[in-house]
Amino acid sequence: MTLLGAIADDFTGATDLATMLVSRGFRTAVVIGPAEPDEPLDELDAVVVALKSRTAPVDEAVRDSLAALRGLRAAGCDRIYVKYCSTFDSTPRGNIGPVVDAVLDELGADRAVVVPSFPDTGRTVHRGHLFVGDEPLAESPMRDHPLTPMRDSDLLRLLAPQTRRPVRLVGHDVVRSGPEAVRAALAERGGALVVVDAATDEDLRVIAAATAEDAVLTGGAGLALGLSGPHPDRARAGSAGPGPAVVLAGSASAATRAQVAHAKSLLPSRQLDLAALRADFDSAVAELVGFAHRAWRDDPGRPPVLYAVAEGDELETGAPDGAEPAGALLERALARCAAELVTGGARRLLVAGGETSGAVVLALGVRALHVGARIAPGVPWCRAVSRVDGEPRAVDVALKSGNFGGIDIFTTAWDALS
Repeated sequence: MTLLGAIADDFTGATDLATMLVSRGFRTAVVIGPAEPDEPLDELDAVVVALKSRTAPVDEAVRDSLAALRGLRAAGCDRIYVKYCSTFDSTPRGNIGPVVDAVLDELGADRAVVVPSFPDTGRTVHRGHLFVGDEPLAESPMRDHPLTPMRDSDLLRLLAPQTRRPVRLVGHDVVRSGPEAVRAALAERGGALVVVDAATDEDLRVIAAATAEDAVLTGGAGLALGLSGPHPDRARAGSAGPGPAVVLAGSASAATRAQVAHAKSLLPSRQLDLAALRADFDSAVAELVGFAHRAWRDDPGRPPVLYAVAEGDELETGAPDGAEPAGALLERALARCAAELVTGGARRLLVAGGETSGAVVLALGVRALHVGARIAPGVPWCRAVSRVDGEPRAVDVALKSGNFGGIDIFTTAWDALS
């Protein structure tokens, strides 16, 4: 019986959490969307439902999250983990607060901790303020994120307008005193959403121990570090097998731009042309697909990189004469490329960007991701079955948050599958 159920607000966040659960001994699969998967998910210890709800309208995010919750409960999950980004990506209205409120209401639960910290990726919380590396969130590159610009670092201030519940803090002094102290502090803050300071892996283990009996956990993937699954030696899925590989980079984050710049000197690369896509979408996509096929033919060992934004580019924020916005158009183009490339033989896809990852997985008709080898903190390879045109094809897919991974991830990720 499945023990742990998780609801993730985007696809890279889902695989981020899943790779942490695998490392903690949970045999884990990621299910795409709230609907029932069309393949068996036997012998699992955890199921993570991947939604595209991070930037959806609030009502839609709540609806889909509750549908996912009900499916997880029907599958036997007795604990629920609401997973959001470790940089707390949200708008003033949500969707973190409204979704957590809805889950607590549905389960009749009293409170939940709020723990976005993930020290392995540089996310820490001190006195309720979220840091990205050494920078407060509001002074990091997330300040100018195109979808969720984060202009405040205080999680209590960010969360208060999003929830009907009071928002409280448990500070480092309590966390460093151990699980019993944290448990007592949480009991005093009943009925609240409780931000808990955490700057180290040990802090996360303390928080996990203190909340071991809680029906609902909320946070980034880091909180899972303190959980213990029943199969530490048998949690990892295998590869789908060898085949042509491709990188599809849709993220405009500073990290992904640097990764693209590094890869361009080592791998065949092609940037998507917005003007060409607007003028003749099908022809522009065909040219990109043809470029990838030529790259495979000329040097099968060097995966081609199709990317949306380069260093120094300014991503268009509007659209001429009411045309499709640049971000949506680039996302759609990369998803079409993915589908045509898999039909044409691609078996390994590394996708950068949360929205792009969601579009690609949906375009491939993937319903479940079986989590395998870790590439970087928060980034695993996953075994999946693509059903483009209804034809099942085994593929390996890595879904990378825009901000995750080292500068060489596009050139080294493949080593984990060797």
